[in-house]
Amino acid sequence: MRRYHHIGIPTAVPQPGETYLELFDLYCTDEKKSSFGIQWMRYGPSCHLPELVKTVPHVAFAVDDLAAEIAGHEILIAPNSPSAGVVVAFITESGAPVELLQYVERPEAAWRPGQKGDRAD
Repeated sequence: MRRYHHIGIPTAVPQPGETYLELFDLYCTDEKKSSFGIQWMRYGPSCHLPELVKTVPHVAFAVDDLAAEIAGHEILIAPNSPSAGVVVAFITESGAPVELLQYVERPEAAWRPGQKGDRAD
């Protein structure tokens, strides 16, 4: 099953509260602090991610079985663990990047906008 998780929007403008991910040379905001799950993504000069991810907004879904969800799709970014408890992969769908996340340790981390009481303000 797929559940909406967030939308990632590339930007060149520093955002309040962004976090630096050294592994990817990128800065991102916390989608849980947005009522609609908006995550701003700012890429550094050493970022090795595909241009499609760095230039086109992506939609992200939490999934129960990442391997099954990426099967048969063009894989843009192979499964990896950018933070503890989650494995993510990017695929291409109709020319757009799509992020798929599988939580492996903390099911409460699969927050979705609109879940009562889960939004960090």
